[in-house]
Amino acid sequence: MGSVDLQTLRDIQKTHWPQGVPHHLTVPDESLWKAFSQLGETSPKEIGLNYLGNNYTWEELVDAASRLASAMQDLGVGQGDRVILFAQNCPQWVISFHAVVRLGAVVVPVNPMNKAVELTHYIEDAHATLAIASSDIATELIKANASTRVLHDLIVFELADALPKDAAAIGALPELWQRWLMTRHGLPEAEGVHVHPWAEVITHDVLPISTQVHGADLALLPYTSGTTGLPKGCMHTHASLMHNAIGAGPWLDLRAGDKQMIVVPLFHITGLVMGMLACIQNRAQIVLLPRWDRQVAGRTITQQQVTHWPNIPTMVIDLLSGDDLDQYKLSSLRYIGGGGAPMPDAVGERLKSVYDLDYVEGYGLTESSAPTHLNPMSAPHRHCLGIPYIGTQAFIMDAETLLPLPVGEVGEIVAMGPQLFKGYWKQVEATQQAFVTIEGQSYFRTGDMGRMDADGYFYMADRLKRMINASGFKVWPAEVEALLHHHEAIKESCVISTKDPYRGENVKALVVLHEKFKAQVTTEEIMEWAKNNMAAYKYPREVVFVDELPRTATGKVLWRKAQAMQDLEDSQKSR
Repeated sequence: MGSVDLQTLRDIQKTHWPQGVPHHLTVPDESLWKAFSQLGETSPKEIGLNYLGNNYTWEELVDAASRLASAMQDLGVGQGDRVILFAQNCPQWVISFHAVVRLGAVVVPVNPMNKAVELTHYIEDAHATLAIASSDIATELIKANASTRVLHDLIVFELADALPKDAAAIGALPELWQRWLMTRHGLPEAEGVHVHPWAEVITHDVLPISTQVHGADLALLPYTSGTTGLPKGCMHTHASLMHNAIGAGPWLDLRAGDKQMIVVPLFHITGLVMGMLACIQNRAQIVLLPRWDRQVAGRTITQQQVTHWPNIPTMVIDLLSGDDLDQYKLSSLRYIGGGGAPMPDAVGERLKSVYDLDYVEGYGLTESSAPTHLNPMSAPHRHCLGIPYIGTQAFIMDAETLLPLPVGEVGEIVAMGPQLFKGYWKQVEATQQAFVTIEGQSYFRTGDMGRMDADGYFYMADRLKRMINASGFKVWPAEVEALLHHHEAIKESCVISTKDPYRGENVKALVVLHEKFKAQVTTEEIMEWAKNNMAAYKYPREVVFVDELPRTATGKVLWRKAQAMQDLEDSQKSR
């Protein structure tokens, strides 16, 4: 492998830079609270958030956050303290986030699917003395705290309080949602923890808060997925979060008066930064859904005239595969896009031919407050991570020599920019290992394999440890998955490796079929099709039909979980 001058790579990456988008941003040295509170002053009666048909003005949101901040201040929360936020998407989540940052405290967003055993680590590691949670899951925090005794206070709210009062609006929700959202659980019993009802806390008098918060101050401590060891907290400042949120305006044409539907979780960095914060920084309306449902999403886009929809490809696949698609009007959408997995060609082509919409893919991590790369709206490429985002430098590095690689060669993606985190919470060694110094500058090592083409666009080659070695040939699972999508019966797939005494490893595909094909095709037929449509070393030697793929709460396929189960099966066979 050869290497190349970094400046040459930067020049190539500018080839398709979107017109009118600045190459760099000047992020104000201020708290995230500033932009939020200003909306309450300049646009008090403007609808800032719509939740299942229930409207909140900016004035109402800012007032609620101010009262909550005052109450938390009385409970002893101050600058630098960590506060756990534990709930599904809801208005209380938005209010709570801004109340915490108003105090100069640090939000610890936690996946609401986590159970007590998992929550213990977050409480202890972040040393969070206060948490805010919805009543349906608050008991899990209580259970987790029984052994840690770190939490002193817990503020609990009812999801039902955020619902519209209109019975027809409630009746239009899925039956399961009605039972979930309307059930009141009350306050959990807790030993050693003071439990405060949201309804009382939110009426607290607004008190002066003298804390001076700057852009460099810590604002967010989201935890990584924990694929190796326990999850690590990523230290994000007000400035690192603000950078990508502000940049969403010019890059995605998100402006005042637009409506962005946020169904990706707010506890996840994409939903938080490119969803909620992007709306606030660019004065767009937040159209919030608690979780994914095809029919609810379709009606919401239609009724609210949604202009922007960040998502994951599986949501789009689900929406477009519904028999009732003709009931929804998607003509208001100007932007639809996301990341986490490549969009199947067939779905992307339908999106373009029927709705004249390009699926705009991007790439980022928790460590980079969402995107380091995004496709230009004017020239997106499919199955592509995009080009380096505003203010970002990125290239492909040889993982052994630590030298930049030329166009077309596969190596590790590294990136540098103002959106990067400041390191892992209380983990100096892990932080040091995550960065590499090249030409005197510190670049973050993403751990993802990729390549850059002659136009400066980046493509994923897969994670460092996800390569399959079949008789000496390198097989990239993402490529096989993309090819499988060309079969009309296949809705989704996850490709993993199996042990083979002769070839070393074989390719195995877990396949989800479209409903109408489930009784019509066999695994043998899928394998024969793959044999005829893929290189001999690449096609799956085994196909298994499954009802669904294992996923994270954000919708990403847990290929590691599927691989671990296969590894266990292989080890048992070899005994």
